[in-house]
Amino acid sequence: MRESKDRLRRFVADKAVELGFAAVGFAPADAAPEAGKRLHEWLADGSHGEMLWMAETADRRASPAGLWPEVRSVISLGMSYAPAADPLALAGRPEVGRISVYAQGGDYHDTVKKALKALARALVEEAGCELKVFVDTAPVMEKPLAAAAGLGWQGKHTNLVSRTDGSWLFLGAIYTTLDLGEEAAEPHRVHCGSCSACLDICPTNAFPAPFRLDARRCISYLTIEHKGPIPEEFRAAIGNRIYGCDDCLAVCPWNRFADAARANKAFLPRPEMVAPELRDLLALDDASFRQIFAGSPIKRIGRGRMVRNAAIAAGNSGRAELVPVLQTLIADEDPVVAEAAAWALGRLSAPADACPEPRRS
Repeated sequence: MRESKDRLRRFVADKAVELGFAAVGFAPADAAPEAGKRLHEWLADGSHGEMLWMAETADRRASPAGLWPEVRSVISLGMSYAPAADPLALAGRPEVGRISVYAQGGDYHDTVKKALKALARALVEEAGCELKVFVDTAPVMEKPLAAAAGLGWQGKHTNLVSRTDGSWLFLGAIYTTLDLGEEAAEPHRVHCGSCSACLDICPTNAFPAPFRLDARRCISYLTIEHKGPIPEEFRAAIGNRIYGCDDCLAVCPWNRFADAARANKAFLPRPEMVAPELRDLLALDDASFRQIFAGSPIKRIGRGRMVRNAAIAAGNSGRAELVPVLQTLIADEDPVVAEAAAWALGRLSAPADACPEPRRS
């Protein structure tokens, strides 16, 4: 029995590497018992903001068996998107927008799910089993399950950190009726030590404590998930970030072990995503938005949220040349865009000392 389990685990690991995964691990379905408790506490605090689906699916998300009672093991997989360039390099270029590293290339949902399905088919042919594959959109606790499977640990910024790939892994999971799991050699051990770099750099103080994230204050949440006007208290801190934020990931010391050569080629940055001009983003209509962001995870936020974000960045830019295009947006049919444009115009016309940069604590 043990020999059969080891053989199947080797089969899965070898096939996973062949399909472009950088990390693979196995855990029993009940290997992350505290994850559900932490989830419910997080939801009770309201830290999920407008992500109502998190509360609606909480019972299914809390444990693999809650989603699929037949599951016995979880195969956790990670696909690297380690960047070759410094994710913080554009902080000093206010005329361009900063897009999170994960969204500069192809849509990870498509690439990871395609590889997961291929792996699943191979496993079914090899062992004959039932299974389900998941990438991000299902009620699955990918990070604690990946930690239980030995891929890494959840850092103080709550994201997974890997010894070999740093903070740059897209996670997927396969639930299976096979018995493949066993406790990782060092389950749940955290290797952050006294480091607090990820907490200290956060421009909006989105971490009320280590290992706790208040999404309502997170720039990634505000620029991607939040649909209405961005609260004014966070606008200056957003700077020129127009889709997501990499700050807490980028400063993690474990990233010095991440090798961009291990990144899946599907995630190589598209030239138009690396440093898009705010002027061009502010001029987007629905058709041009769909054309530019086709095949990108950015497409799901729609033109309105992208132009809203670009307007906030324009207001922080100090660039008077952006005033004319902002003026055209005052009458935009999307009231959220129109409000952001009005705010940006007011900020660009204000005295310089009236628009101080936010202090990072």
